[in-house]
Amino acid sequence: MRHRFAVQNWLRASFLLAQVVGHHAARSGTAVRQRVSTGEVVATVSNDAMRAGGAFDITARGAGAVVSYVVVAVILLSSSVFLGLVVLLGVPVLVLTLGAVIRPLQARQRAQREEVGRLTALGADTAAGLRVLRGIGGEHAFFERYHARSQRVRRAGVDVAVPQSTLDAAQVLLPGIFVVIVTWLGARSVLAGRIDAGDLVAFYGYAAFLVIPLRTGAEAVDKITRALVGARRMVDVLEIEPVVTEPKDAQPDPPAGSALVDERSGVVVEPGLLTCIAAAVPDESTAIATRLGRLSAERGVRLGDRALEELSLTALRRRIVVSEQEPILFSGELRGQLDPWGRAVSDTVVLQALAVANAEDVLDALPERLDATIDERGRSFSGGQRQRLVLARALLADPEILVLVEPTSAVDAHTEARIARDLREARAGRTTVVLTTSPLVLDRADRVVLIEAGKVVAEGTHRELLGSSPAYRDVVTRGEET
Repeated sequence: MRHRFAVQNWLRASFLLAQVVGHHAARSGTAVRQRVSTGEVVATVSNDAMRAGGAFDITARGAGAVVSYVVVAVILLSSSVFLGLVVLLGVPVLVLTLGAVIRPLQARQRAQREEVGRLTALGADTAAGLRVLRGIGGEHAFFERYHARSQRVRRAGVDVAVPQSTLDAAQVLLPGIFVVIVTWLGARSVLAGRIDAGDLVAFYGYAAFLVIPLRTGAEAVDKITRALVGARRMVDVLEIEPVVTEPKDAQPDPPAGSALVDERSGVVVEPGLLTCIAAAVPDESTAIATRLGRLSAERGVRLGDRALEELSLTALRRRIVVSEQEPILFSGELRGQLDPWGRAVSDTVVLQALAVANAEDVLDALPERLDATIDERGRSFSGGQRQRLVLARALLADPEILVLVEPTSAVDAHTEARIARDLREARAGRTTVVLTTSPLVLDRADRVVLIEAGKVVAEGTHRELLGSSPAYRDVVTRGEET
């Protein structure tokens, strides 16, 4: 039963710690990627959480070992003050002796943990770009990098093995020596007439029993050392603060149909219209989308008469959805990936969203269709297929304001034209913002805004701006005559 509860404590603590780190990483959003790599977070959840959970395994057993040690020491003191003091003073000496091994072990475990994190990060980054690596023939270069990094991990593991094996041996050797010393001193006390033979047998039994709590104590030192190493790495992740936080006093939401205004650039998103934002520098338009969705700590955006930072994040995320340029899909059933909120009442609604995104061919290529399981990051799909699936997911969110960043950059012109037409029809009467320089999409917009140096320099329809703004023509035609 003790073993069962010890393992239960270890596993429950480890899984709860992994959940704490995972949930914090999810809440922190882009702040995590700015501070640590994806592989480092994975290593923290899978490795460090298990190490830290080991401290909860040993805590109860360690407490029992301390109680056993104190009880036996009291019994020995009541029979022989000399032998009792040997036991009381001997155990701290043993612990201090183990401490000489613990410090270098802890330093080497920390170094090994860092090397494992780097190797995991390298593997995660390579897996994400495997298609590109194969396309340019970079497998051999990756193999050499991975081989060199894995050898560093191996050498770090060997460095850990020396103090670790010393500690493991000491857990057996030192308690054994201690029992021999107590028994030898007890035998001398019998010869001197200070105790009788029965007391000696009792002392030997107690001394032999002490091997168990002493080994548990040595094990506790080892596991707590590992837990401290893992806990430090977990704290590094938990110290990362989210870029966007909930306001202390959230204000009431503005009414539906309110205009969305970016005061920094001068962009005004009128309710119920399809507005396109075009910029010669993609980063400028991306920055506007980030502010419109409050995905950064930048201020200066209003929804109606309320600043976005005054509104509850939960309400804001429900009303404004930003679909970023880099499409991200997770592993799992396709239906759940397209509708993770469970808002679609039937598969018919999901299929309608796929039709608007012109992704029926993606679905038709899957034998199990919506029940198909897709790979992590949707690696089995092309860039254009992932982009269209992510667009369908954004449409299924059905927000009041939908912001799309270059939603058709990876598809051909015919598909792009169909998407532009169907998107306008599907979002008729609702607010939609598309950041793009595609003339096929711009021509379908109710209103087009041209951005230069982060500011609005021209507004109108696509055809009006083509005739009146040379700067707009340069952006849309990319400097080529049409």
